[in-house]
Amino acid sequence: MVQMERFSNRQISELSGGQFQRVLLARCLVQNSEVILLDEPFVGIDAISEQIIMQTLEQLKLVGKMILIVHHDLSKVEQYFDQLILLNRSLIATGQTEAVFQEAHLRQAYGENIFIKGGSET
Repeated sequence: MVQMERFSNRQISELSGGQFQRVLLARCLVQNSEVILLDEPFVGIDAISEQIIMQTLEQLKLVGKMILIVHHDLSKVEQYFDQLILLNRSLIATGQTEAVFQEAHLRQAYGENIFIKGGSET
């Protein structure tokens, strides 16, 4: 599922960041858990690995797996996630992405100086 067959003879220390993340995801898959918790799985990886990981997670979601991801890159939130939990030392908002991913909530989480809508202040 994570398309790492051609790297099967490499030591894990010889893998790129994205390849390593895909191997870690494969380890999760082998456990066949109902809940998968990932901490910043897209940091420091290439676009191809990110795409493969997201496709794999979409497939897992379709078969009923619960996937919780810690993520700080706001640019892909709406594209990747159908529900959010927004935290900053305490719960700010939770629910469907379109309801939570709102300017007021983001300012509460990140402060008044957050760049929204291409960096223009509103």
